[in-house]
Amino acid sequence: MGHHHDHDIADITIALVTISTSRTLDDDPAGDAIAVAIEDAGSTVVERRLVDDDADAIEAALLELVDAPEVDAVVTTGGTGITPDDVTIDVAERVLEIDLPGFGEEFRRRSFAEVGTRAMATRATAGVLAGVPVFCLPGSENAARLGIEALILPEVAHLVAMATR
Repeated sequence: MGHHHDHDIADITIALVTISTSRTLDDDPAGDAIAVAIEDAGSTVVERRLVDDDADAIEAALLELVDAPEVDAVVTTGGTGITPDDVTIDVAERVLEIDLPGFGEEFRRRSFAEVGTRAMATRATAGVLAGVPVFCLPGSENAARLGIEALILPEVAHLVAMATR
């Protein structure tokens, strides 16, 4: 009998979405850090886009990307805080079909070492939509690097394999 990790996929293709009304793709330190980490890990950024802090635009982007056959996983950066503009998590919670609460819990636990009790202000989350893992990271470069390097990349192949079984 095979081990359940036998189905892990080697080259993962990831769509990267920066959610911001103030950033551009030329001025996106968090997105750049995520893209570099993905490529350094041997995976591929198959699409990169910028979306305004607008619930309808975020939802449309997520639905379009999880429907694209070349996308194994989606990573967003930005819009995870508690200001009125921070609607990424509200959209994610509405559209994700499966929640991965351990992702946000572990993200906040690890963030605590860096930012102390301010970690509670992030609503970083993850889940599965249409068989595609979706990870929502904060827009700060350090937080994005922590999420992609410490949490997403070590597990994304396994999560993609499980979500697509």
